[in-house]
Amino acid sequence: MGAERAARMKIHEFQAKRILAAYAIPVPKGEVADTPAGARGVAERLGVPVVVKAQIHAGGRGKGGGIRPARSPAEAEQVAAQILGMLLRTPQTGPEGRRVKRVLVEEATTIRRELYLGIVLDRRAGRPVVMASAAGGMEIEEIAAKSPEKILRAPVDPAGGLPPYVGRKLAYGLGVPAELTRPTADLILGLACAYQEKDCSLAEVNPLVITEDERVLALDAKMTFDDNALFRHPEVRELRDLDEEAPLEVEASRFGLNYVKLDGSVGCMVNGAGLAMATMDIVQQAGGAPANFLDVGGGASAEQIENAFRILMADAAVRAVFINIFGGILRCDRLAAGVIQATRALKVRVPIVIRMEGTNVAEGKRMLEESGLRFLTAASMAEGARMAVAASRGRP
Repeated sequence: MGAERAARMKIHEFQAKRILAAYAIPVPKGEVADTPAGARGVAERLGVPVVVKAQIHAGGRGKGGGIRPARSPAEAEQVAAQILGMLLRTPQTGPEGRRVKRVLVEEATTIRRELYLGIVLDRRAGRPVVMASAAGGMEIEEIAAKSPEKILRAPVDPAGGLPPYVGRKLAYGLGVPAELTRPTADLILGLACAYQEKDCSLAEVNPLVITEDERVLALDAKMTFDDNALFRHPEVRELRDLDEEAPLEVEASRFGLNYVKLDGSVGCMVNGAGLAMATMDIVQQAGGAPANFLDVGGGASAEQIENAFRILMADAAVRAVFINIFGGILRCDRLAAGVIQATRALKVRVPIVIRMEGTNVAEGKRMLEESGLRFLTAASMAEGARMAVAASRGRP
């Protein structure tokens, strides 16, 4: 993975459904509204009953009160007034929740069966894999843990895509009625095509439903995209909703930094996503918890390192910083200069543990020692992790 960005851009359900509809995947009729009156207008145009659905980047919205039915336009307005502006908390938002700024109002559907359909990158196989299950409406992780035999899998050829016969085989495996085998297979093939053409990291329909009037329908949709491929898809990049992303992660992206907020107290700064993952693991092995994933990349400048420090220090949970760098493209002396500059400019008060190896390491260590600042240096990753965890707890 190298120094590529690990983050994946998410979009809203209504945006994902628009993309799927362009690939001939059946979705319920619906429109987005950002006011109660707007929701009423949508209900009047669609006809009732309708369902009013909060649009945030998280699952479990129904359990948190973010998905509600309405039997009349007036009720749709009333329900939208209750949902819009609410702080919706679900298992995926965490206790801080997400503020709802828009709702999707769509036709209500009478459901006969719920199925699951998703495509994700299988890193072990080195290709996308389609996962389908008759146990729809549940989290795929829950299905995998409790009933793994219920998940059908089929790899997607990166060059040739998903063959039509595989789509039919999956449809048969889901046990759909005979007259819906072809529409279900076509839907599966359409999802696979959308996944590949849009450079997705995830494309999920949960639930995929069979309605009482014998239709197969994508009742919900979730799509995320590989950030590294967004230059090929300006139409997708425009769908990014910064209000749904962590402010520090948005700030980091402006400086070309790859930052993901976590729940620990040890701030981690590394170069390379693989080293970042190893650093987080070794911090946990030392009994601590990483406060973030922060990859400054191979060619970070002193200015980028200062910006990285600024982002780390903006997290009040950080009690110590562990800098773990292998100096290749990013020379150790350049790192040292950036760390010294950032520590002075930002008046960093938390302990800083530094472990670095590679190009110009001796010069880098000399610069740290002669800076007059109190850096803690470690000879190995394990030693650095132990020192950082101890420092985060106020111990020498």
